[in-house]
Amino acid sequence: MGAGKTKRMPRAVREQQMLDAAVSVFGRRGYMAASMDEIAELAGVSKPLVYLYLNSKDDLFSACIGREARALTEAVRAGVRPGLSADGQLWSGLRAFFDHTARHPDAWRMLHLHARTHGERFAAEVAAMREEIVAFVTQLIAAAARDAHRDPHLPDGEVAGLAEALVGAAESLADWAGATEGVTAKQAAATLMNFAWAGLGDLMTGRPWSPPEGAEPAPDAEPVPDAEPVAQAAG
Repeated sequence: MGAGKTKRMPRAVREQQMLDAAVSVFGRRGYMAASMDEIAELAGVSKPLVYLYLNSKDDLFSACIGREARALTEAVRAGVRPGLSADGQLWSGLRAFFDHTARHPDAWRMLHLHARTHGERFAAEVAAMREEIVAFVTQLIAAAARDAHRDPHLPDGEVAGLAEALVGAAESLADWAGATEGVTAKQAAATLMNFAWAGLGDLMTGRPWSPPEGAEPAPDAEPVPDAEPVAQAAG
């Protein structure tokens, strides 16, 4: 009896293989320098097959952004365990974020560096991911304030601003950790907790920071009027 035919790889599996290769190349080289030939070779397929599955380089880049953005937001949401204290929830969320970006450095560079700077379409896709994460962090901070003193004094605008600041700090720290040898995801998360929680912890319990006496900038001095020109003596 002759050997059976080799089973063809399912389309969905083959497509994920192509996306894996594309994320690696886009993350390391950026959009403009990325070569479809290199992506096809890394995926172990022909270039025409990449085009057949994913239409164009733009569509391939967009598919990579969509997949990796979903993976990151899902990792952060899954990392926050209900029932923990406010600082425990923030810590678990930060650990999930830094663990994910450390395990997928090419994906993080593609999302945070390359997609934001290549074109409006791609920047908008990443912005949507970021808005979802900021909204999730906003909910965490608001819930923590409610749990802390049952009568939250934090205005919605301030909570949203704190979430924006926290997410922005996490993004910058992920870049730093990825570029700094020896920095682990746990160390990066602890650095941000040390930076943020000293202030957030007091804020959660109704003890916001206020400027120390004498630290406020002095009000602008009244402008000194131009001096009147000295009249020349009559000759």
